[in-house]
Amino acid sequence: MSSGGGGGGGGSDKSGSGGGAVKTPSDFLKSIRGRPVVVKLNSGVDYRGILACLDGYMNIAMEQTEEYVNGQLKNKYGDAFIRGNNVLYISTSKRTLTDGS
Repeated sequence: MSSGGGGGGGGSDKSGSGGGAVKTPSDFLKSIRGRPVVVKLNSGVDYRGILACLDGYMNIAMEQTEEYVNGQLKNKYGDAFIRGNNVLYISTSKRTLTDGS
């Protein structure tokens, strides 16, 4: 007979997502490298561009970066580096970036 409760162990059969493998935040961040993202800062400013890389401290390097303040485009940067302690969230962008228009 089983000694021990029903907690703590496997949990892989209850992923909550309908049968796929459990995806961690780290898996998500690895999967969006090279894709368009929106990075929202604690100050409310958004940066939109291509996610080049990031580290465990959420320091972010972006390419083709655009800065938006109150929803309005303020600046365009080739490459940008954002220190992780300023990041509120990272989201994938459904919009494609304009490459020269």
